[in-house]
Amino acid sequence: MRFSIAPALFALLFTPVLATPKIPVPTPPTAAERVGVNDNRAGAGVLRNGVLTVHLEAREGDWRPDRDSDPGLTVRAFAEQGKRLLVPGPLIRVPEGTEIHAFVANTLARGTLVLHGLSPRGTATTAAADTIQIRSGATREVRFAAGAPGTYFYWGTIGEAPAGDRSTLDAELSGAFVIDPRGTPANARDRVFVLSFWSKEPIIAGGAGGPNGGAIDRFSILRFTINGKAWPNTERLSYAMGDTVRFRVINTSTAVHPMHLHGFYFNVDSRGDGMVDTAYDRAASPHRVVTERTAPSRTFTMTWVPERSGNWLFHCHDNFHVLRSRPFDGSPLPAEPMEHVMNHALEMMGGLVMGIEVRGREAPAVLARGDVRRKLRLVARVDSGGTPTEPSYGYALEDGATPSTSSSRASTPMLPGPTIVLKRGEPVSIMVVNQLREPTAVHWHGIELESYFDGVAGFAGNGRHIAPAIAPGDSFEARFTPPRAGTFMYHPHADEIRQQQAGLSGALLVVDGLPAANRAHEVVILVTVPRLAADAGTVLVNGSNTPAPLDLHAGERYRIRIIDIHTFRPSMIMRLMRDSSTVTWRAVAKDGMDLPADQATVRPAMQQMGNGETYDFEFTSMMPGDLRFTVASGAGVVLANMPVRIR
Repeated sequence: MRFSIAPALFALLFTPVLATPKIPVPTPPTAAERVGVNDNRAGAGVLRNGVLTVHLEAREGDWRPDRDSDPGLTVRAFAEQGKRLLVPGPLIRVPEGTEIHAFVANTLARGTLVLHGLSPRGTATTAAADTIQIRSGATREVRFAAGAPGTYFYWGTIGEAPAGDRSTLDAELSGAFVIDPRGTPANARDRVFVLSFWSKEPIIAGGAGGPNGGAIDRFSILRFTINGKAWPNTERLSYAMGDTVRFRVINTSTAVHPMHLHGFYFNVDSRGDGMVDTAYDRAASPHRVVTERTAPSRTFTMTWVPERSGNWLFHCHDNFHVLRSRPFDGSPLPAEPMEHVMNHALEMMGGLVMGIEVRGREAPAVLARGDVRRKLRLVARVDSGGTPTEPSYGYALEDGATPSTSSSRASTPMLPGPTIVLKRGEPVSIMVVNQLREPTAVHWHGIELESYFDGVAGFAGNGRHIAPAIAPGDSFEARFTPPRAGTFMYHPHADEIRQQQAGLSGALLVVDGLPAANRAHEVVILVTVPRLAADAGTVLVNGSNTPAPLDLHAGERYRIRIIDIHTFRPSMIMRLMRDSSTVTWRAVAKDGMDLPADQATVRPAMQQMGNGETYDFEFTSMMPGDLRFTVASGAGVVLANMPVRIR
């Protein structure tokens, strides 16, 4: 739903004026002022008679996104006048119909503060109308009607710059702006999470993320944060089984973040661009996913109900955004390689991660052994052709007493990973056997299962019953009963970047009947990262950057299951084309969840995807000919081509 406002009324409601003698004098900055962390639970200002009066200041301070005792750095941030600097900035949260009366002071020693976002929300606004410029030492006053309910944000720079280009000193000059619908209880239990990114060197919009976009690696000095903190120092959330949980997620960073929730589906209630927030009718057309791709300067709200107890993660699925970065003083990270790490989740992960504890009945650690009707073995092995810095690994799948290779080819390389096919409602035991020279763990991405089997080494489980990393020569038995048919994936959740790039990932299909999955009309397209850094300008499609042709028959219907488990590149575009034209297909599922009728539509065969997403489409070609399936970067550079032959 979009809202509009008459130009004359807009001019009346949004009128920046110069400071007058009645405006309070800005607070001078304090030397080495420590920046506080804002959990976005309490709103700023004073609300009286339908008017929120708030006094904001831009200052510099010492920010500690890790532990308070760890090294920090100087950033620009917002504060309420006379109060502590906060990252993210003070939360502006008001009921629908509120008038906002804001005073904004620029106490920075030099430069003009260019401020955006303090204007009516819910309508597309010109950049000029949404911009306030405040010279050093000055204060500006602004009055405006808050506008339409939704999730928004305000942000600033010293000098004009797009929101998506703020990755250095101005990266933390942002705050959440939430407008609640009329009648919303004051104690509504939703949480507001602001995603931000600071780097030592400027990184342009959308550029943060892996070898092709910003040189992010484990030696980088940067920080991805949620509400001002980086994992494992982010806030730990706690809920009871059966609670209704609502998050508001605001991406003020320069990067795309596919946000993934372990173990549960969530409903996307709205999406926004900072100016307009579009709400969906959940009852009529739910948007249920396990991963939601969020571009820079975009927002979304989500609702979910924790149905199983234990520890769970909510994190970005761009692996480089959950990588532990070096301390700001440049000192080394904990000892590597991974065999010297005691706890993968706490010592090797960082950035955009939140830990969630679901309280409730203690879940059984294993299913009753007599209930398991199917047993598989998934063996992680060293493949040929690797080096210490660029290893080659692969999976082999053994179904009962029958071993198989890790791909449809009997020869090496062991790419792609084997497609695991399970039956809906049938209990399964998957024994993960580690024949590598380093620990590993397997996450069953998108599967609803007990926490202990979720595959996050050092974190998943209940209480003291925490799942370990699988040591070399050891094994771990994962037991679960997949509750729904759909397209999923599996991959390591221990040293993710290294092990996934080495070749450890695969497709996981859950079907209503095992024979149906073997039909030639089921097409799996698995998109992964190449093993070699020299091939970073390509992607692997079903294990190859020059994939073999896909042969289809005219007049027959196929289900195309696309799985994106790349370690970076969160904006790839998949297309099915005839010559230079895009053909059509019908969308049928997202993240293993069937789409409602109004979303299961025929559309151009093009889909932008983020890491950790799956999409299912139905495709029928009534005429023979040559097509091609292409994978392109967000900028349009073709990364892989797969010929599709219709006969």
